[in-house]
Amino acid sequence: MNGFEPDVADAVRRALAEDIGTGDITTNLCVGADVRATGRMIARQSLILAGAELLPLIFADCGVILHHGSGARLDSGDEIAFVSGSARSLLTGERTALNFVQRLSGIATLTSAYVKAVNGTVCRILDTRKTTPGLRRLEKMAAAAGGAVNHRLGLYDAVLIKNNHIAAAGGVRAALERTRNAGVAVEIEVRTRAELDEALECGTAHLLLDNLTPAKAREWILHIAGRATVELSGGITLEKVRAYAETGADFVSCGAITHSAKAVDINFRLDLD
Repeated sequence: MNGFEPDVADAVRRALAEDIGTGDITTNLCVGADVRATGRMIARQSLILAGAELLPLIFADCGVILHHGSGARLDSGDEIAFVSGSARSLLTGERTALNFVQRLSGIATLTSAYVKAVNGTVCRILDTRKTTPGLRRLEKMAAAAGGAVNHRLGLYDAVLIKNNHIAAAGGVRAALERTRNAGVAVEIEVRTRAELDEALECGTAHLLLDNLTPAKAREWILHIAGRATVELSGGITLEKVRAYAETGADFVSCGAITHSAKAVDINFRLDLD
């Protein structure tokens, strides 16, 4: 499983172990060890592809030809990949392969819809940490395939001061002072105009405005007047994202692209040699 981040390769290992356990009883009983086969993974709807690069990991002892990579826009009937080898290997890996590619392509497809909705504005779509436990890197890869900008990967690679941090630190100024020498990007959430002005007075470079209406967001962004980068968040749906993007925000972050994406329809067709 070389060439992938360790957590990606580990996610594939765990998924295979979860499904196969002590062995694929059905396949091993029904299919001879010497039977050879080919498999074709085919899109059954329009989609943005993600996760196909995992297929050589899943079908490690088979030949895999990828026709498209992550980010490709496919129509129903388009072939994603061709796999050849032991029929047992193809049957045993089929469900794991489909689970990954259907799920990740679902994220990429929904993300692409958000990105398309804000086309023509200065706003870009951000993903969040609202991901399936253990699959964050994969789901963020899928969001990027759909055109989103990856936000922080975890709690360790950027500072994001939210309302509970502010309360625990003793206020906006205290929180910002304590993170001044963090050595990574620092962003702070503000909920009131007083907090907004205090953050700007402290020289913050990145602001998170949460749960505002588009009208209120536009008002605050006019007040900020380019003094900080602005991210909007808080239940921003696909139907409303254009209105938020038109406020002049630099980013809209959306947890729905990972936590609420619907798996797309993909088929795996097996043929005996």
